Amino acid sequence: MPRLLGLGLLAAALFSVTFVLNRSMSLAGGHWAWSAALRYVDMAVLLMLWIALRHGPVRLLAVLRLFRLQSRLWLLAGGIGFGVFYTGICYAASHAPGWIVAASWQMTILATPLVMAGFGARVPLRGMAFCGIIVLGILVLNAQRIAEGVAMAEVLTGVLPVLVAAFAYPFGNQIVNRLRHAGGDAADLLADPAAAVLLLTLGALPLFAGLILLTAPPPPGTGQLISTGIVALVAGGLATPLFLYARNLSSDPLRIAAVDATQAGEVGFALLGEMALLGATAPDPVGWLGLLAVMGGLAGFMLRGAAPEGKA
Repeated sequence: MPRLLGLGLLAAALFSVTFVLNRSMSLAGGHWAWSAALRYVDMAVLLMLWIALRHGPVRLLAVLRLFRLQSRLWLLAGGIGFGVFYTGICYAASHAPGWIVAASWQMTILATPLVMAGFGARVPLRGMAFCGIIVLGILVLNAQRIAEGVAMAEVLTGVLPVLVAAFAYPFGNQIVNRLRHAGGDAADLLADPAAAVLLLTLGALPLFAGLILLTAPPPPGTGQLISTGIVALVAGGLATPLFLYARNLSSDPLRIAAVDATQAGEVGFALLGEMALLGATAPDPVGWLGLLAVMGGLAGFMLRGAAPEGKA
């Protein structure tokens, strides 16, 4: 368990780049639809190059063949797990600070067991009470924004899309996890996290194409092109394969939920990043209380989840 949690926290630190740069692009006038779509276009290119260079063109062709043979499955898993997920994250970044989006994103810790239960998995309730503390912290953070004069509609547009994303992401990941542990040729390919991420990415691209056609945003600027490239490399090329690697090391629902719980670390990392790079102010005492509730719930969940049966 410690190894899984360590890998998850490292992935959380890399993932936090997403929240900081998405907020930066929004403040600079970049459209959220481009922030979402360009990241996955860049990821598709980077991952195909990586697989071809590291494993050879034959491996890349095998991954593309698997996508073709199971295209409906990957369009579903990638369209929801990456497409709906990241659309919600980028839209929310236009309406809330990155660390608030990161805090709201921790609802995925509660969403993950519900999604796994929907797939028929038996999910132990041990440690789930701490999810309630995390949710309370999220409510406190957003209630504080309302008290500061932010309109309720603005708060909701920064929260509700993230709640949808919180359920979409584990949905796609759970499909990958099931295939990874089902055996066969697909399972062998999915042992490579980069291959799994590429398949999900390819499945998401049609959704992002439709998003651009629907929103018809103005062309992205140079800064947005550079920022989305950085997000694609750090969060997509490094953090996502690392996270999936940690998540797929086990098929045990409790261990999977514990790895997902490490993503609460994104809140602290994103706050520090915004303070250092965007000049964001530190939270007030109530904000710190909400932040500590989120982080404390994370710590409690991990400690309780790691405890043997019958022990606290």
